[in-house]
Amino acid sequence: MNPRLDRLQPYPFEKLRLLHQGVTPSPQWSAISLGIGEPKHPTPPFIQQALAAHLDGLAVYPSTVGSLDLRTACAQWAQRRYRVNLDPQSQVLPVNGSREALFALAQTVVDASREGATVVCPNPFYQIYEGAALLAGAQPYFAAVDAQRNFAVDWAAVPESVWQRTQLLYVCSPGNPTGAVMPLDEWKLLFELSDRHGFVIASDECYSEIWFGSQPPLGGLEAARQLGRTDFRNLVYFTSLSKRSNVPGLRSGFVAGDAALIHAFTRYRTYHGSAMGPAVQAASVAAWSDEAHVEHNRALYREKFAAVLPLLQPVMDVRLPDAGFYLWAATPGDDAQFSRGLLEKYNVTVLPGSYLAREQGGANPGRGRIRMALVAPVDECVEAARRIAAYCSELNPSPRPSP
Repeated sequence: MNPRLDRLQPYPFEKLRLLHQGVTPSPQWSAISLGIGEPKHPTPPFIQQALAAHLDGLAVYPSTVGSLDLRTACAQWAQRRYRVNLDPQSQVLPVNGSREALFALAQTVVDASREGATVVCPNPFYQIYEGAALLAGAQPYFAAVDAQRNFAVDWAAVPESVWQRTQLLYVCSPGNPTGAVMPLDEWKLLFELSDRHGFVIASDECYSEIWFGSQPPLGGLEAARQLGRTDFRNLVYFTSLSKRSNVPGLRSGFVAGDAALIHAFTRYRTYHGSAMGPAVQAASVAAWSDEAHVEHNRALYREKFAAVLPLLQPVMDVRLPDAGFYLWAATPGDDAQFSRGLLEKYNVTVLPGSYLAREQGGANPGRGRIRMALVAPVDECVEAARRIAAYCSELNPSPRPSP
């Protein structure tokens, strides 16, 4: 067996299952899960129809690079969304969802023979980053977050000695679980560090189409364009249809950026066997070519956040994220015990924040927080918020002071 497998930690949802073992939820309440970030809004019918209309593609071996129609649709969407010009032939590659591609990129770019090979990622973080680093033979380094800036990553606090060893940096903006979005000055800092030390930036932006303000979140490709880096040097952008179009089972997304990196990644994926089926490609073309369903999806999330936050803010430290569909809320007491007690008493599932982070300087930055995924229908989210608020009031009868 590969000895690196032994370095992998249990996945957060496995830890959650063990935490909830032996708990019998109160039969007074129906079950509501805010634990897993799995979109629950209906898949648009036109995407289903496009998939069904191309089932003859099941009789064909797909190519790793995908059809030119799909790569063109992805490039055109990026041009509309970020005002960037991508060459569909050399700067775009379809992937089977962002998760597998985020993992595979580390296997492509990390040279484990170099002493101290390091992969930097946020903390809290999406656990694929850590697993990808470990299985590529690198050491993960967890960059601290600043709670005073809505848990944005403090990239400037990463020591220069770490950057010197870094081969890959995972950026997640909007962030999971915090929803923080990186501004242009942070992108400028990371690009300068990448130029100095030669590391690759993997920009995970799968939550980019769920936002609440008047302007969409800044993305890595867009930041590069604004800073005159139109070759997207050392940058690979990742996105997915899962959250944007409510098709997590379709397993469809794309990567884009530095042509040399896309070329190397394509070579790796040819051996890895990661080609997207023709029927999925056709459905993906339809999805990337339409924005009306995305605007409707965004409106549903805005409705949920607007309804839920007034119920929770009197009893919890929680705020509207910059983007995404998570709430990152402080708990009265231990986050794991809060999750267990909430399930037992009110039959609501939430994910302990400590399961999404690692110890750093003697502290876990996720401890004392929970992640709530507002993926259920509006009425279920509101009902869950009422139960969570009631549980918080029982644990801490004194109301929070008004902000």
